[in-house]
Amino acid sequence: MSFTNRSKETDWQPYFTTRLVDDFGTHLRVFRKTQQRIAEKGNQMKDQAEELVDTFFEVEVEMEKEVCRDLVCTSPKDEEGFLRDLCEVLLYILLPPGDFQNKIMRYFVREILSRGILLPLINQLSDPDYINQCVIWMIRDSNCNYEAFMNIIKLSDNIGELEAVKDKASEELQYLRSLDTAGDDINTIKNQINSLLYVIKVCDSRIQRLQSGKEIDTVKLAANFGKLCTVPLDHILVDNVALQFFMDYMQQTGGQAHLFFWMTVEGYRVTAQQQLEVLQSRQKDGKHQTNQTKGLLRAAAFGVYEQYLSEKASPRVNIDDNLVAKLAETLNHEDPTPEIFDDIQRKVYELMLRDERFYPSFKQNVLYVRMLAELDMLKDPSFRGSDDGEGESFNGSPTSSINLSLDDLSNVPADETVQLHAYISDTGVCNDHGKTYALYAITVHRRNANSEEMWKTYRRYSDFHDFHMRITEQFENLANILKLPGKKTFNNMDREFLEKRKKDLNAYLQLLLNPEMMKASPALAHYVYDFLENKAYSKGKGDFARKMDTFVNPLRNSMRNVSNAVKSIPDSLAEGMTKMSDNMGKMSERLGQDIKQSFFKVPPLMQKTYSDPDHCRVAAPIDDNVDDNIPLRVMLLLMDEVFDLKERNQWLRRNIKNLLQQLIRATYGDTINRKIVDHVDWMTSPEQVADAVKRFRDAFWPNGILAEAVPRRDKAIRMRTRVAGKTKLLEVMPDELKHIIGAETTRKGILRVFEMFQHSQLNKRMVYVFLERFLETLFPQNKFPELFNKLHSRSKQMQRYKQRLHSTQAPSLQK
Repeated sequence: MSFTNRSKETDWQPYFTTRLVDDFGTHLRVFRKTQQRIAEKGNQMKDQAEELVDTFFEVEVEMEKEVCRDLVCTSPKDEEGFLRDLCEVLLYILLPPGDFQNKIMRYFVREILSRGILLPLINQLSDPDYINQCVIWMIRDSNCNYEAFMNIIKLSDNIGELEAVKDKASEELQYLRSLDTAGDDINTIKNQINSLLYVIKVCDSRIQRLQSGKEIDTVKLAANFGKLCTVPLDHILVDNVALQFFMDYMQQTGGQAHLFFWMTVEGYRVTAQQQLEVLQSRQKDGKHQTNQTKGLLRAAAFGVYEQYLSEKASPRVNIDDNLVAKLAETLNHEDPTPEIFDDIQRKVYELMLRDERFYPSFKQNVLYVRMLAELDMLKDPSFRGSDDGEGESFNGSPTSSINLSLDDLSNVPADETVQLHAYISDTGVCNDHGKTYALYAITVHRRNANSEEMWKTYRRYSDFHDFHMRITEQFENLANILKLPGKKTFNNMDREFLEKRKKDLNAYLQLLLNPEMMKASPALAHYVYDFLENKAYSKGKGDFARKMDTFVNPLRNSMRNVSNAVKSIPDSLAEGMTKMSDNMGKMSERLGQDIKQSFFKVPPLMQKTYSDPDHCRVAAPIDDNVDDNIPLRVMLLLMDEVFDLKERNQWLRRNIKNLLQQLIRATYGDTINRKIVDHVDWMTSPEQVADAVKRFRDAFWPNGILAEAVPRRDKAIRMRTRVAGKTKLLEVMPDELKHIIGAETTRKGILRVFEMFQHSQLNKRMVYVFLERFLETLFPQNKFPELFNKLHSRSKQMQRYKQRLHSTQAPSLQK
């Protein structure tokens, strides 16, 4: 009853929304620092698992300073003693004095609590295999992705995982070869056999590399390999991921002022356009504030000029003095417009593009290679071929036995009367060196005044996609008319899906070949004939361009959506623009300072501390103004630690924060905090607590009988579960996240979190931290923090840390 009453009176919201997140983030930070320290040591002689555990608790005591849990997590004897002492204290608090003095009953209850309840529960929650199964169960609705699975195999550094996958693939291969099939099923089985052979080949290659100790850093290898993809500068400037690397490079070369100026002008143009649109709408309503708004715009434009172009500017943008003088004249005698800086901005862009110090040299720098890795445009050259089925398409006859000699359709004059009809008559699944892809057979009829011809050509979805990109770039009006069916999960060879795509592609072809469409765009016929001709289709863009389209188009679309949202602000909100415009004069200066601050690593103004923020708890140095927004704070904390964003520039972090704010508000509105608090109240309600206790009882004591211990699963099964868990986690990550922080950073962050859960001693540390915070929240008056410090005081790591601290302080005291 005492426990129940205390749980009812406790405010659990801070525990679930703040302390729990802080503790998890701190645990992840300790693990990340541990990995970094081991990598710096580079010690191959010592057992890696043992070294990881020792280094982890060494970092923990440096971060916690007052406590280390190494004995509890690594020594079963000390763990049992800790739980007994803890249960003794709980019984002292909860039991009536008379019952507590009954030693026999107290010892009996203590042993049941410590060894019968807490210890089995902690062991289960700390078991990596149990955690991996929970991960798979929680995201069970997500289908495993072929690309994610192959990425996990190629990135795995665990030989046990690779051997488990290889053995299972060999077992499946043997089963498929034993089947007696005929007809349509034989092609499906052949494709499955080829896919399994490819998986086995990749596993063998990876195992040999790990055993030889010749692990390859893909970034370093690509930097020395030679030919790299070329990302145009205009794409870099509009892509969040690419831009941050170009910014870092421009800072190194001293050209940051040019890039900052270009960005500031972009910000000025958007803001000025919005202000003028608001001004026009207010004038229509009979409200006149023309002079005030123009004065604010003039102040903002002068701010940009003074900061980057005037003789006092430091650093100053070096540009044609005549253009600068002309701009100054315009600012002094004319009203500023959103386009007032356009001429100079174009010159600055040309300078960054042509000057050997900037973009040309950036393409030769290691930062460029890292940028390609983050954009997922960097392939490991040791794996030849494309894994995503985007290689050169197969054309002509499937048997390669028919050699037709047809006229080049692209040479047909545009004014010749030609009737062209085409439709997809069949679909099939092909396999090329282990890559499975769908092939669409297109039957083409061509009629003119003197002859009629018919042939078949074979195209893949990637051919359609490349063709669509090519014609929509040449004929922009087609982008709003022609809609290509979207991509789905890689290598989804489901027959129902292929039939649906066949139907959608047929509709696309019929709309494309509509006579009215051809008349509206006569030059389109050349591209259509080339695509439908019975020859190898020459991709105009290739894999790199398609990836650029995947990255840049979502960004452009999101920018358009934001622009439309700004333009569609209701009148009631537009009235608030007057208050916002009061700060317009400082807009340019503030933006410039923010950009400078981001890349010169100048921290925001805050009270000085004498502790390294990377060697303290996650919650200690928080300085983000999150307006008491619980989910935003949680997301920022987790993203910082999972993806190691504190090492990145502040410009990126502000973009992430703004995006998360928009996402949360668009999804949940301003009531999200209330919903979280209500959910926490529901979770901690007496009914839910009672239900949780009942489920716990039924799990450990079904029908009043102690449940038998679950047998430990076979190592191969556990290894395959690890691979499946990693694949699921990688698959569930949205592409939008990769577009913000980069594909490589996303992969590393997800795999770091997963790897953290693969060590039972480290998992125990996290479970005990959660348990300690739970008791501190439940019994705030009983000085549990001091108790835990005493219980953990016998830690060897703690003793060594105090000795090091004393030895470093002694010389300073002598002085």
